[in-house]
Formats: sequence, structure tokens, C-alpha cells
Amino acid sequence: MSAFEAFLEGTVRTATPLAFAALGETVAERAGIINIGLEGAIIAGAFGGFVAAGIGGIWFGFAGAAFSGMAIALIFALFAIKLRADQIITGTAISLLALGLTTTLYRQLYSTAAAAITIPTMGSTRIPVLSSIPAIGLALFSQPPITYVFYLLIPAIWAWLYKTHSGLGLRAVGENPEAAIAVGIMADRVQLLAVLFGGVMGGIAGGILVIAQAGTFTEGMSAGRGFIAIAIVVLGRWHPIGATLAALVFAGASALQYLFQAMGWALPYQIFLGLPYILTLLGLAGIAGRVTAPANLGQWRKQT
Repeated sequence: MSAFEAFLEGTVRTATPLAFAALGETVAERAGIINIGLEGAIIAGAFGGFVAAGIGGIWFGFAGAAFSGMAIALIFALFAIKLRADQIITGTAISLLALGLTTTLYRQLYSTAAAAITIPTMGSTRIPVLSSIPAIGLALFSQPPITYVFYLLIPAIWAWLYKTHSGLGLRAVGENPEAAIAVGIMADRVQLLAVLFGGVMGGIAGGILVIAQAGTFTEGMSAGRGFIAIAIVVLGRWHPIGATLAALVFAGASALQYLFQAMGWALPYQIFLGLPYILTLLGLAGIAGRVTAPANLGQWRKQT
């Protein structure tokens, strides 16, 4: 594999969990809910996927990851939507709760193990013909199957948000919930389903970290990806395709280490660890005041 192919493959691998989380958050924020608890959904999904994969295999692991992420999102929705609690404070508290809870459960359940416990991991699957495309084939089409699900989700979510009545209704709730309610849309239900979808996607993102990449669970392995995914949504202008491109840019900055290593450049790895976050800050600073969020994003409103 050439240096460019290694870079591209690393970019896609790093972008996949970020894009799953960002796509789910895009839907939630389009409905007017900013779920800072996404970090909690990712770490819960990682732990739930780890436990479930150890019991029933890879796909059962992803089911466990999705369920765990949805459970965290349901707690957030109870406070943020039903009780009208502040979304930022609630999401932050839930993320901290999930980080602490997964750490405690992991230590209680697995602290007696003499070595790190590993689980079956999802290997790469080559797609015939497409994987033979020069320069990009192996990098894009010799990936774990969950990556191909990511490829399919991009147009699917875009088409649903912008080409269906239910997608239009969801965006209407995010812009003007009172007007949406006036035409018969059940705003609370729409927001609940959007948040649960975001939780499922965040949980799957955590599952990818464990099942398709690391093969084990480590405490705090979400490593701020939930917060980065929220920034990616902003950089992508609350659009699924834009969010995907922003995730790829962030992941590409992380994957530069593979390119430079292949080229023989001996640079401190800390540079590559910090570069994506620096680029994210620069990107957010560059678009400040130039993008328009959904009008009702994060806003409190009376019970309906």
C-alpha cells in the first residue's frame, strides 16, 4: 500500500465513528436539540458493545452499542424535552455520568482479569471491482462492513431530511416549533425520536471504536469524540454531507501521521494528536458569524 493509500485508509477509518456520531447529531440539532450528552452516548456504546460482543459476537455487539447509546439519549430526552431542563447543563452532566458509570462497571466486572480482555473484531471486507480502482480502491473499499453502512447512510439521511414530508416536519420543528405544532406536527415526539436516533448513532460510533478498531475497552476511550462531533456538525452547517466532509477533514489531519511515517519523516506523534483539534478551532473561528443554526436550536419553550 502506497503512502497516499495508507493516508486515505487511515482517514476513512478515523472518520467512520466521528461521522456516525455527527450524522446522528445533525438530525437531533435539525430538530432543535443540542445533545452535549453525545460524548456519554459514545462511551456507553463502547462499553455496551464490548460487553455484548463478548457474549454474542460482532453484530450482537453493535446491537448492544446502539441500545446503550439510546439509553443515554433517553435519559437526556427525559430532562431536556419532557422536563425542559437546560440542554447544555443536562448533556454535560449525562456525559460525566456515563464516563464515570462505564469506568466503575468496567472495574467491577473485569478488574480481576490478569490481562486486557479482548473481543472478536470486525475484519475488512473487499468489494469486488471497486477495491481494484487504482490509488483509492483498497483504501475506500477494503474496509470493515460497518464503514459501508456509513457510506450508505450519507445519501439516505440527506434524502430523508430534504426529500420527505417527515424530514421537512423535523426541520420545521427545529426552526419554529410553535408553527409546526399549529399545522399538526407533534413537536415533542419529533424531538424525542431525533434525540434517540442521535443516541443510537453515537452508541454505534462507540461500538466501532471497540469492535472494528481496538478490540478491547479502555476507560475514557471516547476521548472527546462526542464534543468533536458536535463541532463537526457546526462546521458542516447542519447538513449531512457537510458534516461528513468535516469529519473527513478532521480525520485526515489525524491520519497525516501515516503519510509522514511512510515518507520517513520522524515527527513527534504529539503533533498529530493535537493537529485535528487545532484545525477544528480554526475552522470554528473562521465560520463564526457566517453560518446560521436552526432558529430554535437549544431554545427552551413551554410544554405543549
